[in-house]
Amino acid sequence: MSGGPPSFGVLLTNLGSPTAPTARAVRAYLREFLADRRVVDLPRLRWWLIRNLVVLPLRPRRSARLYRAIWTSEGSPLTVTTARIGAALGPTLAGAGIEAPVRVAMRYGSPSIAVELRRLVAAGCHRVLVLPLYPQYSTTTTASTVDAVDAASGRLGRAVETRTVESYHDHPAYIGALAASVAERWDEGVPAGRLVASFHGLPQRIADAGDPYPDQCAATTRALVRSLGLAPGRWHMAYQSRFGREPWLRPALADRLSSWGRRGVHGVDVVCPGFAADCLETLEEVAIGGRRLFESAGGSGFRYIAALNDRPDHVAALAAVISDHTRDWRSPPAGAAE
Repeated sequence: MSGGPPSFGVLLTNLGSPTAPTARAVRAYLREFLADRRVVDLPRLRWWLIRNLVVLPLRPRRSARLYRAIWTSEGSPLTVTTARIGAALGPTLAGAGIEAPVRVAMRYGSPSIAVELRRLVAAGCHRVLVLPLYPQYSTTTTASTVDAVDAASGRLGRAVETRTVESYHDHPAYIGALAASVAERWDEGVPAGRLVASFHGLPQRIADAGDPYPDQCAATTRALVRSLGLAPGRWHMAYQSRFGREPWLRPALADRLSSWGRRGVHGVDVVCPGFAADCLETLEEVAIGGRRLFESAGGSGFRYIAALNDRPDHVAALAAVISDHTRDWRSPPAGAAE
């Protein structure tokens, strides 16, 4: 190493989480989350009334109970696991010959994007690669992160070049890690009759407006299926986490599980390729709620396959994504002596 400042830094981001499984903490988190126009694009006055008179007074207490079901002694699974990924990413990059400081930030809550971007710049990084842990691009997630990064960089008072990884939904290393996680689970016992790839849902009108998210979810699923060598009929794709009453992407995971349960289906594995780290939507909604829904309807043999979390092959995949997106930053200037 030259001993000079790093050529670039990495800002690893995720959605965020309440600081505690309490109604007060959930309310504070939802207040910030639901104020984002990328998340809810209803007319502002109408949404202000719904948010402040209906959602924030009622939803936090229920959500806090759900968070308590998955909370750990270390804190929120999403924030704890994201921090672990970030801690492992630096040494993994160094092992590949890439020296770059890595900071972890959350789009909503703490640690904030503004604070962690400032720390990278203070460390001498004039270029920052932003890697949102959203494999599939959506205006509601990745674009919102870009908004926050742009706003934070504009307040720094010094020049910093930022670049965002918009998606890595079909990156070979990411697909390889996904396939390995499924295969390892199957090695523990007989593979289930059906594999379901479940992704976070999205209002249908956002997809109709051109958001590439559903196409990228389908591409991820096809790549995973090819890697596993699954025959037609062995795999399915669905969406979860619907919020509100308007139409969302279909088919809904809950509808499929209910239908299969009523038909007495045995053997369903659910994997959630859109979630880099386990969180409320995977651990409570799918692993607990999905199982309950399926079995209460009459099904049996339900298994949830954990998110990639801080698996070494996942961290290596993220390092490969970073390498691909910073190749020009790491190349010597044209005409420089070799």
